[in-house]
Order: sequence, then structure tokens, then C-alpha cells
Amino acid sequence: MANKTLAFEIGTEELPAFDLHNATVKLGGLLEDALREARISFDAVEVFTTPRRLIVIATGLPEATEESVEEFRGPSAKIAFDADGNPTKAATGFARGKGVDPADLERRDENGTEYVWAVKRIPAQATAELLPGILGNLITSVPWPKTQRWGSRHEQFSRPVRWLLALLDNGVVPVEFAGLVSGRLTRGHRFLAPGPHEVASADKLIEVLRAASVVPSEAEREASIRKQVAEIEAKTGLVADLPAKTMEEVVNLTEFPTVMVGAFDELFLAVPKEITVDAMLMHQRYFPLFNADGSLSNKFLITSNGDPRFEENIVDGNQRVVAARLYDAKFFYDEDLRRPLESYVDKLDTVVFQEQLGTVRAKTARVEKLAAHLAQEAGFSAQDAADAERAAHLCKADLVTGAVVEFTSVQGIMGSYYAAAAGETAQVAQAIADHYRPRFAGDELPESSVGKAVAMADKLDTICGLFAVDQGPTGSSDPFALRRAALGIIAILEAGLPVSLSDAVDCALDSYEAEGLSFARAAVRAAVIDFFITRTRVMLRDSGCEADAIDAVLTVDVCEPAEILRRVRSLEDARKNAPDTFNDLATAYARANNLRDASLGTDVDESFINEVEHALFCAVVQAEGRVARALEADDYQEALSELAGLRKPVDMFFERIMVMDEDQKLRENRLKLLNRFVGVFQGVADFGKMAR
Repeated sequence: MANKTLAFEIGTEELPAFDLHNATVKLGGLLEDALREARISFDAVEVFTTPRRLIVIATGLPEATEESVEEFRGPSAKIAFDADGNPTKAATGFARGKGVDPADLERRDENGTEYVWAVKRIPAQATAELLPGILGNLITSVPWPKTQRWGSRHEQFSRPVRWLLALLDNGVVPVEFAGLVSGRLTRGHRFLAPGPHEVASADKLIEVLRAASVVPSEAEREASIRKQVAEIEAKTGLVADLPAKTMEEVVNLTEFPTVMVGAFDELFLAVPKEITVDAMLMHQRYFPLFNADGSLSNKFLITSNGDPRFEENIVDGNQRVVAARLYDAKFFYDEDLRRPLESYVDKLDTVVFQEQLGTVRAKTARVEKLAAHLAQEAGFSAQDAADAERAAHLCKADLVTGAVVEFTSVQGIMGSYYAAAAGETAQVAQAIADHYRPRFAGDELPESSVGKAVAMADKLDTICGLFAVDQGPTGSSDPFALRRAALGIIAILEAGLPVSLSDAVDCALDSYEAEGLSFARAAVRAAVIDFFITRTRVMLRDSGCEADAIDAVLTVDVCEPAEILRRVRSLEDARKNAPDTFNDLATAYARANNLRDASLGTDVDESFINEVEHALFCAVVQAEGRVARALEADDYQEALSELAGLRKPVDMFFERIMVMDEDQKLRENRLKLLNRFVGVFQGVADFGKMAR
């Protein structure tokens, strides 16, 4: 009967939180694959993990695997055997590959041709006999970024393995690893119920752990933490910040999470809240609490793995720890404010941006120049242009301040505070804070056009420089996050910064050439432009746009990301709103494009055309001017509407006109008309790509 339950637990020292989460995601699949490979059926596999254990529970296992027969057809008999009936190399190789003796190969006739067959009978095997090997391999199959050895052992795991439990129903499955032999003993919570605890049968393991103060799954621990936080919020009137990344880590740092409230001296509220929040979230994994108006309170949440009976001691200890971090933050902040932000710029000469591309100070100078170029092209006012150049000059200065050296995640943000304190304009300060944005997909864009220009200049300088020294992304490798930077620039351009990416790339490469960097200018420029086009294509595909619409636009050599986005989305909208018109137009375009002869030109002789041809000719002439004006005004929808107007005359043309007339002059004149018809589309899209 397929009703047995398997429970396997790997007990360890505390595992790294993020590594544990990744192992949790993959562990169930590893066991499922191993069971299938061994031909052991199962109903379900569940995974439970805590910082000290990995558990898999499989239900519905059979007493034994079923006997099976596998048949494999091999080469023809005349190839498999020689004239004397002896097996050839072809037969012996085939038999060896299938795990049978050549003498056991069978001959079978198939439609007059005789082939050899290998018949492999696999006997039933007891599940209990197969599991030791499966579970032993499972231990070594768990993926870890880093592993270690311990004691005098040669085996490796993320952290030292301290116990193994393996039960099939109520029987122990013998598994050996690192000098340990599996049994039926587990351990409870390190402080609340350490154990050991005996488990009578596989289906009792989770029950025993719960009784030993272990919350056995990520989901349960997160739900417990969120419930406790909600109760504290209701009681205090404060609001907790629970970032997903910190929550994921906290969930995997505790086996029995208890949320407690700590507090720090209100004098630290004078420090910018971002640095205080960073000290709590990033360094101590505390959740900050905010007042209803969004201001930071002096209270925070501790997720303890200790004994709740000693809450007072636990809170006191954590308050001492956070106070030390906040004293450091306040000290660095106060010290940094003793000097204006401008004074830190020259110190950027001591910070290397990239070995071949010089220092961060040199990068700052390039970003200044590029920001000024963008401001001019975007038509900024004199004040906005000055603010953009000033923000670019100061945007990296906080990298050498004490606060950012100690709390790296607040770079840019601290610079904005220091800029404001030094009397810089509000727009300059905000642009400094925003110039790293967007930092990831879905992140907010810089607030102002000035901020967008500085952010684009910073990102584009990095991309162009690294492409110039052949450090662009390859395959899945993107160590400098250039794809993310490119998507950020595309998002800024799409938001309406009215500049040319191509011209900005030229400006960025000019700066590198002026610094004496040697690179193949034309090749690098082409690679950077293609990189952005590829990113734009990916963005469109991810947003649901059809591949044929993307190809139709890209075929006409559009290279500005914002324009590509507008054109593809307009084309998709037009096809969605008037599918018959645009599908017919695509078909007509493809037909005309296939017939046209570019060598004949577009000089149509009106004296040779009849009424139907004249209707198409007039429609084309009108559309040429109107489409050109629409494209010049970046009104792609209008251009598509004008093209849609060509449907009726071109349909009539193909219904009533024999293009390939025997009269050469008529034929050539009609081909010239088709050449001109196709030419109207050339700056819009290749509708032939969209023909169904």
C-alpha cells in the first residue's frame, strides 16, 4: 500500500538566513526528483526549515517499487550481427549502454526489417532499502553558496551537522553523514526546550517540534511576527516598517519569534532618520516604528529568539546595542557637518571608480559635463541648468564622509542633508538624494527634471565607460549592474526627459576620449546603442507587447528608447482598437513590398494611370506629408491613423489592377506607385512583420 510517511531532518548549527531561504525553496524538488528517479511514488512532499534544521516529509510512499520492464529498440539485425550470427560492435555497444548481456538481445521483425531489442527487467525493491542512499545523497545535494568542514571531517555543509533523524513510519532509516548515524531523536528550541526529544513515528515529528517550542516553517514564523507587530501597532498607535528583505532574514534567524518593543534616547531623532533606520534595519535587524504623521519615533521592534520570560533583560541588551550604533551615527553626522559638502569633492581623488577609468573625482567631472549637455538639450531654464551642473558636481561627495563610510546604504541621502546644511538650493539637495534612482524595477524616479538629468548622466557615464574597457555584461553575468542602470535610464526617458540618448552617448564617449582613454569609438558606440535597444525590447516583452510589433518598429532603425516604447505601444493600441483595418493594411503592405522594384524609383507618370491608380496616388501623396509631419511632432498615433487611411485605396488597387501587365510601361509605372506606397511606411514601421 502506498501509505507510508517519510520524515528526514538534518540538524545543524545556525544556518545563514538568506542561504536557508534558498535551500528551503529547492529542498522539496530535490527529494521529489530523487524519489521519481528511484521509481518510488509519493503523494506529497512538504518542507519545513528553521535556522537549526532542514526537514522534508513525504507521504504516500509504497512498501516497495513496482516491478517494471523497459524495452529499447537497437540497430537492425544485419548491422548488429555478422554473417556467422555473432554480435558486432554495434550490438555489444548497444547492449552495454542498456545494461544487458549481448546474448540476451532479442530479434523482432518490423514491416519486413529485423531489429534487435534490449529488454530490461527491473525487479521490485523495498522502499526502505532505497531510502538510505537517497537521503544520503540529498544531504550533499542541498545547494549552498559557501560550505565548510568541521573537526577532522572531510564532508562539507553550510554549517556543522549535529544530528540526523530519518524515519519511515515508525522505523529508523539508517543514514550516515560526517560521522553521524540517523536515529529518532530531534532537538528542540536551543533555550526553551533543547532536548533531545524522541519521535515515535514520522508523522509525529512536526508535533514533537511544536511541543519543543519550535515554529517549524518560514510562513508560520512570518505570520506570527506580523500578528505580534499588528498587536503592538494597535496598542501604541505607531506604525512599523517591515521591509521584505529584512523580514525574510529575521524569519530565518528565529525558531520561536517573540516581538518586543525597545526604545532609544530622543536626542538621536536629531540625526537624519534614514541613517537611524539604516542602523536599525541593516545592522541590527530591528524594525523601526513611525508616528502617524510619518516621522520616526524613538521606539523600535526586536524579534527575539530568546526566552520571553526574560523580556526585560533582552530588551535592555538590545537597547544598549542600538544606542552604541546610534552614538556612532550621531558622531559621524555631527563631524561631517563641520565642513561644507563642497570640501569633500577633492577627496574623491582617493577613491577608485574603476581601474582603467580613473577615480570617482574624474567620474564627477564627466557627470558634470554630461548633465550640462542634457540640461541644454532638454531646454532647462538657466537656474535649472545651473542646479543640474551643481548637483552633478556634489552628487558623489558624501562617499568620503564618515557617515556614509560607516553606513553605506545612505549614500546620496546623506549628501542631500549636507548640501542643504551648506546652503545649496532645495533642488540641488533633492537631486543629490535622487541621483541613484531608480535603483531597481518599480523604484521611484527622481522627483525633478534636474534630478532625472543627474541620474541619467551618472548611469550613462558608467555604462559607456565600462563598455569602452570591454566590461559590459556577458550572458547572465552583470557584475556592475549595467542592465539595471540601462533600465533606469529608459524609465527616465520614458517619463519625459526630452533628450536624445544617442547624442548623450556621444557626449559621454567624448569625455572619455578627452581623458586619453583608448577605445574603438564606433564599435563601442554601436554596442552601447544596441545594449539599450535590447533592454528596451526586453522591457516591452515583459510588459506584454507582441514580438511582431516590436520587430516592426525596430526594423525601421529607430534607436531612441522612448520613441521605440511610444511607437510599439501605439502600434499595439491601434491593432487592438481596429484589428481588421491594421491586419488588412499589414497584408496590403506585405503584398506591395513583395511586388515592388526599388530599382525603378518612385517617379510615377500620372499620364499613364487610370482612376483607381489615381485614387491610390493621391492618397499616397497626401499621406506622405501628413505622416512626415506627425513623426516630426512625435505623434505616432496620428501617423498610424494616416496610414490606416490608405487601406481603402490600396484594397481597390489590388482588386482592380493587374500590376504585372504585359505592357512594360504600364507595369513599371504601377511598380513605381507601389514603391511610393511602401515608402510612406518606411519611417513608421515594417507592417510586413505584422501580416498574419
